[in-house]
Amino acid sequence: MDVINEALKFEQRKLKSLSTSDRVEISRQAKALILGLNEIYKRKKDEKIMDIMKRLTTIKRKVEKRLKGQSLIANI
Repeated sequence: MDVINEALKFEQRKLKSLSTSDRVEISRQAKALILGLNEIYKRKKDEKIMDIMKRLTTIKRKVEKRLKGQSLIANI
């Protein structure tokens, strides 16, 4: 349950006025948390865990969009 608590704290993190290295760190941390939550979800199939993963993915996409300087949808 450590991963779930870390994920909930991560969601509360301030995301304004970040440097590029901060954005890279946030993106990597979000990915690690999502992968950790996914392992828990595979075992428990709890929809609350899926909701947390979706929220973290949204945060990660916003940060990566800013890093790349372009829309992720345009790359698909």
